[in-house]
This record gives sequence, structure tokens and C-alpha cells, in this order.
Amino acid sequence: MVAVSSSTALAAPTRYEAESSPAVCSGSVDSNWTGFTGSGFCNGTNATSGYAQFTVTAAAAGTATLGIRFANGTTTARPADVVVNGTTAQSTSFEGTGAWSTWVTKTLTVQVGAGTNTIRLNPTTSGGLANIDHLDFEAGGTTPPPPGGPVGWASQAGGTTGGAGGTTVTVSTFADLRAQAQSSGAKTILVSGMISGSGTVEVAPDKTIRGVGASSGISGTTLNIEDAKPANVIIQNLNIRGVRGTDAIQIENASHIWIDHNTMSSTIENDPDYYDGMLDITHAADYITVSWNVVRNHWKTSLVGHSDGNGGEDRGHLRVTYHHNWFDRTFERSPRVRFGETVHVFNNYYSNINNNSSSYAIASVMDAGLLVEGNVFENVQQACWSKSGYADSDPGRLVARDNSLTNSGPCEVDGTVAAIPYRYTADPSTTVKATVTAGAGAGKL
Repeated sequence: MVAVSSSTALAAPTRYEAESSPAVCSGSVDSNWTGFTGSGFCNGTNATSGYAQFTVTAAAAGTATLGIRFANGTTTARPADVVVNGTTAQSTSFEGTGAWSTWVTKTLTVQVGAGTNTIRLNPTTSGGLANIDHLDFEAGGTTPPPPGGPVGWASQAGGTTGGAGGTTVTVSTFADLRAQAQSSGAKTILVSGMISGSGTVEVAPDKTIRGVGASSGISGTTLNIEDAKPANVIIQNLNIRGVRGTDAIQIENASHIWIDHNTMSSTIENDPDYYDGMLDITHAADYITVSWNVVRNHWKTSLVGHSDGNGGEDRGHLRVTYHHNWFDRTFERSPRVRFGETVHVFNNYYSNINNNSSSYAIASVMDAGLLVEGNVFENVQQACWSKSGYADSDPGRLVARDNSLTNSGPCEVDGTVAAIPYRYTADPSTTVKATVTAGAGAGKL
């Protein structure tokens, strides 16, 4: 289960430098390689006795996230045990980073007690540890979510409630849908049956648009949420069809939006541009959660940030959470992110993303920062791009943990990302496929 408190944000992680007391380096503190933080790094003795130990403080007992920054200039991984308060919590491995001046962050989760804890990295082979720069420590929480509310970025900075507290109307024609969506004031709009139209439905602030039953929805039109901060919009329980030549859902310069429990589908055509995006998030849009959707048979699934040249507007925004979605035969952009940080992609199921050698699931480009955790990739040509960039876009940053890959290309990682500010607990990847296929899509509320 995912747990989140929308009213209490987590503090930023606390950084503990390996060269500074109370940290202990069983070896030498050096500074002969560039790129480290602080005044140096721990160069442990090349033996199983060459450990690095940190003393950290947690406000309460529970799950903590460790960000261990290291460099390993060899081609041989250096395994180690992570020992918490004298007990081995897990084993990990510090892979080669290409050079001793190339630093990367390995992210792990452990259980800690309230108050002072020791976290020791014990090498398990004679080669010793990688060079250790610092430990970023962030204690998590287990406060349950408010009933029916969003998990992730849409829960932050005031949250997202849609049309709660307003009137409720039912629509069954395109004209009525368009009129009610663009009307002022809080309103819940219940869509009865499949409604077909053309052009754009402008969605005004403080709206919930929700399908009735499992078979209601919208086709032929774009739902546009634009120039509203906060927009405070919820799109839920709809069957949504791709729109030829344009986006099905378009979010521009708008914030506080929850896209939840929809089934979004197209037909795969030979031309990738036959449809445009299924769900595109651009122009500094912010505080968005995309959860429990099925997205199927589409090329350009979800773009976050529309242009390599739009960093001036987008940096500091484009904060999006994708969780518990099923992406099936979505051949790219699930999502592709420029500039946004931290975009959180967790507990999603990716299947059959293998149309050709260019197919991929996730891309972090243009210095975006993504945390990709607890996802399942099956028959995916390339799980993630980051360090290599993608197409003409410069590289982005991506931290990956507890992802399951079957018959799939790698999830490329690079660099570090900012801490997630909301409380949550990710499901283990071993349960994700069954959970998502049973619970995602329209008719599953």
C-alpha cells in the first residue's frame, strides 16, 4: 500500500560527509580526485576491514532512504554489507563508474530506530569499498492518505480536491460537457456514456470530470487545462481515446491536477505522428499526479516539458508523480521529461514496449531529475534513458531502485535527484504487476 500525508511534508535529506566526524573512515581521507563534496572522501583500506561508518539521527522509527555517493574507477564491482545498528540490513554492490572522478549515487532503503543510528558500509571482498563521498539520509513516514485523495505531487501545496463542495451535474452530450467544463465555480461533472466531439474542451478550475460506471468516456476531443495555478482539476474513471494530430489531455501552465483511474487508448498506426500525445504536461505545469491509469496502443504517451529550449520557464516546475499505471504497447514517452525535478515514477507496469530498436519506456533529458522505483518492465526495448540523453536532447539525471526487468533493455542511471517531499511507501516490485493489472483503469474505483 502507498502511504502519504498531504498535510505534512518531509524535510530535505540530511547530508553526512564521509570525512567529517562523527563519520569514521577505516582508511584515509583523500582529496586527490575531483568532483567530491565537502573537503574530501573516504578511501577505505583495500580489505574487508576498510569500512565507512556514519552516525545519523531519525526523528522517529521507520523506513529511511540512504543516498550513498561513491566513485569506483575500476571495472570490477565492489560489494558491501549495509549494517544498521550492528545488524546487516542488506547487501549491495558499488559498480564501476568509469573513473575515480565520476561520482554516482546509490539509493537504498533501510529500517531505523528513533534517535541515533549507525550505518556502516562493510566491504565483503579484499578489494575493499569504492571511494565514499557522503551519505544523504532521509527518514520516511507511514501516515495513511486521506480517503480518496491523491498520492504524490498533487497532494502538495494545498492539495487537489477538484469539484468537492460544489454542485454535481450529469452530462451525456458533447455540448453539455463543454458548457459545464468551462463554467465557473466548483462542480463535479458526471459523464454518462461515450461522448464524441471535436475541437477542445476547456476545463475551468475546481472541476472533477468523472465517468459513470466502466464504459463512459470521451473521444475525438482534447481536454485542455491551461493557465490556472491552481487549476484544482480531477479527471477520473473515463475511457479516453487518442485524438488524431493533437493531444487527448493537454496541461499547460496549470497546477494541482489529478489524472486517475482512466483507460486511455489509441490504435497503433505506421506513422508515429498520426496521434500526438496522450497526456502532455508543459509550460511549467506543476503539482500533478497520474495514477492507476491504463494507457495502451499509443506512440507518444506523456511528454513532460515540450522543448529543449524552454528551461527558463520550466526549471523549478514540472513536478509530476506517476504511480500504479499500466503502460502497454506505448512505444515512447512514458514519460519523457525535460527539466522537471523530481519526477517520481513508481510502481508502474510496463509491457510490450518493443515495436522497434528505438522503443523505450522512460527518458530523463535536459538535466531533468527522475526517481524510478518499484516498477516492472516486461518486453521493453529500453527501460530508461538518462546519461546518454535521447535524440537531440542532452542527458538528464535518474536514480533507480527495486525495479524488475524481464526481457528488457537496461534502466540507465546517472547523478542524483532532489528528495521527494511527500510521505509514501512504494510496493515491492514483486507485487506490482498483479496489483496494477487488477486495479488500474476505468471501472476500478
